[in-house]
Amino acid sequence: METIILSLGGSLIVPDGIDKEFLKDFRKLILSETRKGKKFVITAGGGKFCRQYQEAAAEISRPTEEDKDWIGIASLKLNAELLRVIFGNSVYEKVVPNLAEKPATDKPIIIGAAYEPGHSTDWDAVLAARTFGAKRMVNLSNIDYVYDSDPKKNPKAKKIEEISWTEYRKLIPERWEAGLSTPFDPTAAREAEAAGIEVAIMNGKPLQNFIQYLAGKKFKGTIITCQVD
Repeated sequence: METIILSLGGSLIVPDGIDKEFLKDFRKLILSETRKGKKFVITAGGGKFCRQYQEAAAEISRPTEEDKDWIGIASLKLNAELLRVIFGNSVYEKVVPNLAEKPATDKPIIIGAAYEPGHSTDWDAVLAARTFGAKRMVNLSNIDYVYDSDPKKNPKAKKIEEISWTEYRKLIPERWEAGLSTPFDPTAAREAEAAGIEVAIMNGKPLQNFIQYLAGKKFKGTIITCQVD
């Protein structure tokens, strides 16, 4: 029975307000996959909601990076609780803050949250992959691919369909900063490479893209792996 590790971006949960239509469709998809025998460990990001709180703190005071991370952790825990509640009886009854610990449950869905400052929930998803023995995971957000430069700043940025961890880490900052927006955060990238974990980066809208991936079919997105032939 396969356990799928999924890092769900806050940009999909709370792009501006709570995206109830997306969450309804996401719930329906995950529950349909559990009926086929799949299990899911899902971590929730904070998204714009998180950054608004961090920016407010920075305008009023002088928060440290750790301060801003704790604000982020609080905001994404709210998103995690929302996910836990919408899955009803199919989900483990508590959000798991430390995914290094495997909860004793036969529920097909487990929702995780951030454990400590210094990284995004991408890192917690990698931690879950190690705990549950998964060698691949999925990052769903609002971007289609990893690009060779920021497509918001460079209209000629080229999409990348497959890339090694070594090459990917050259494209992003070396260090994590609170609120950093990258396809997969630097700390998590180092951990995933060390653990030999493959990550699929894709846009969660439309969800058909994720369905294609789950079915083992061609999907629109980027695979980051230990080595590219």
